[in-house]
Amino acid sequence: MTLARLEELCNRLAMPRFTARQIARWLYDRHTADIAAMSNLSLRHRELLAREYRVGLAAPERESISRDGTKKYLYRTLEGAYVESAYIPDGERATLCVSSQAGCRMGCRFCATGRQGLQHSLSPHEILNQIGALPERERLTNLVFMGMGEPLDNTDNVLETLEILTSDWGFGWSPTRITVSTSGVAPQLDRFLRATGVHLAVSLHNPFADERAEIMPVERAWPIRSVIDILRRHDFSHQRRVSFEYIVLSGRNDSPRHIRELCRLLDGVKCRINLIRFHKIPGSPYFSPDDRAMTAFRDALTAKGIHTTIRASRGEDIQAACGLLSTAQRSAE
Repeated sequence: MTLARLEELCNRLAMPRFTARQIARWLYDRHTADIAAMSNLSLRHRELLAREYRVGLAAPERESISRDGTKKYLYRTLEGAYVESAYIPDGERATLCVSSQAGCRMGCRFCATGRQGLQHSLSPHEILNQIGALPERERLTNLVFMGMGEPLDNTDNVLETLEILTSDWGFGWSPTRITVSTSGVAPQLDRFLRATGVHLAVSLHNPFADERAEIMPVERAWPIRSVIDILRRHDFSHQRRVSFEYIVLSGRNDSPRHIRELCRLLDGVKCRINLIRFHKIPGSPYFSPDDRAMTAFRDALTAKGIHTTIRASRGEDIQAACGLLSTAQRSAE
């Protein structure tokens, strides 16, 4: 619950308003799993809370560990679906990739989650549980909403989650430690940008509208050019970053003409491009280029003035690409 919701709770239970901040501290700072342990609340107030509420932390049901140290956790939602989060340690940095929906209705052709369809959007509780119940929670330095689902197809709950994560009464994280990825849900993008200060990553994957629509049906509803027009109206300071995610599909979106069109499309937008190797999914016709081709593609974009990086590929041996583990679990049941 946000602080406002906790205050409503306290008012309904005839508890002092300041109790809301005390509860928030137990939940989000001390991460207590038991209402009875909230020792600065009176016994009567703890009993009132316990009668109607529970903290609700639920441990992951399954864990997979990669040779490179990446860990993938599988959680069951309150509705009985499965969602995944991936813990990615990298030196002093430790990133958690969280899900915002069980399944997804965006239907991207290169994504295992898209094949599931949308089962349901996650509540703030179900999103935060991926963090709160994480065995490595205390080591986390960064959070990315790049797991299962489209965050801006679940905007209300994602915004409440971000409020809890970045408020002084909540987790107290700097917004610059968090990145939210979107395939381009234009009607919600402006609201998201105004309401938060977290980083934004836009799933691009092809600069040509017709080719992008073939692999990302969202292009037909909200063209990438309309998304970029919204971005142009916002000021991205040195503290807030916008990046474009680009899964490189060998022979399909990595030609010189794609480089030229990317430069035209992103002209004047202060951004970076993250190139991503494609993690093979069953039945997919797509392949990732080899390392030499990836480097050549990066260097060509950099030479055109677009800051471009290649994201390290992690956890492929444990099906770390989003949707693979939950799909396997669903098939096994």
